Amino acid sequence: MSAVPLRNNKLAVSDIRSVTVLGATGSIGDSTMDLLRASPERYRVEALTANSNVEALAKLAKEFSARYVAIADSTKLADLKAALAGTSTECGAGESAVIEAGARPADWVMAAVSGAAGLKPALAAVDRGAHVALANKECLVCAGDFFMQRAAKAGACILPADSEHNALFQALASGNRDELVRVIITASGGPFRTWKSADIEQATLAQALKHPNWSMGQKITIDSASMMNKGLEVIEASYLFALSPDEIDVLVHPQSIIHGMVEFSDCSVVAQLGSPDMRTPIAHCLGWPDRIKGPAAKLDLAKIGQLTFEAPDFERFPGLRLAFDSLRHGKGATTVYNAANEVAVAAFIAGKIRFGAIARLVEATLEDWIRGGNHGPMTSADDAINIDHVSRNKAAALLPQIALKAS
Repeated sequence: MSAVPLRNNKLAVSDIRSVTVLGATGSIGDSTMDLLRASPERYRVEALTANSNVEALAKLAKEFSARYVAIADSTKLADLKAALAGTSTECGAGESAVIEAGARPADWVMAAVSGAAGLKPALAAVDRGAHVALANKECLVCAGDFFMQRAAKAGACILPADSEHNALFQALASGNRDELVRVIITASGGPFRTWKSADIEQATLAQALKHPNWSMGQKITIDSASMMNKGLEVIEASYLFALSPDEIDVLVHPQSIIHGMVEFSDCSVVAQLGSPDMRTPIAHCLGWPDRIKGPAAKLDLAKIGQLTFEAPDFERFPGLRLAFDSLRHGKGATTVYNAANEVAVAAFIAGKIRFGAIARLVEATLEDWIRGGNHGPMTSADDAINIDHVSRNKAAALLPQIALKAS
């Protein structure tokens, strides 16, 4: 049975649900805490984690009377303890402490720690059979096969917290797996949707960070501009819903009102719509199998007036093509894709490469990995983290020559 709950597969929910938020001070964490704040009678906070922001983590711990908090930066344990002096909250620091947060007895866990660092804490929640709202792409992109296998084995319930995957999750409830033809993930097209290739090549950091619809963190906003983010979502959808690459399409939809669609064998297409607000998919996960009141703006289609669609351009946005290529190749290639992209984006932010070189560095790293051959299946988090580490080193080694190449 899939770890993603589908039609007529509701689970019992207690009156008060205990909650852990892994990555409580990030953008997804902020939205999650906002929803918890609105329904204090429904939720109790078990654990919270942050990367390095002691002040914000301590403030949340006090507000929500968290039982346990962990800071990933092991050098900041003393600061965290001092900030929570006089409270009953337990404190921890370092990777093991963040993993412990995932292992603590919460009914529902938001997995929003970014990067490969989020894999082990999420698995700790999965292995005890929790409801896990997944907002960390790396759990699936880097380790999709065994992550979902572990979830199914433990009886964990994986709830997609990304807007696109949550949309597919809702739409898939309209039919059975054997009736599915394809899923359609929508993309805003980002700030460079109408730009020519030569202009995209030379785009500045400030231009890449001007997303037309969404307010997100720096990394994900740049990924949206390159459409690497959509590539990551294609990979996630494949693992999350057990789909082949040929069962996944991408459609550019600039208004970001339709977040995902599913086509069934009778030619019906079921779509999920909503205002572009991450609190909507998070609220769906937080309340599931029920629905809770969400704070997002009400959708007014008459006011919007028009919804438009375009086919994605794989020439101007090669990052999307590379995602399908890595998914078809398998054998760790999707892990390489993600790792190389993170190195490339960091280099772009630091002014070391042009915007257009992001995809070229990812492609060069993938080609090097594929040429190496002999890639066995991943069977553990350490396997995935090792491939991630090797790929980052290779991307860093290739960076100077990619930086010198023109488009």
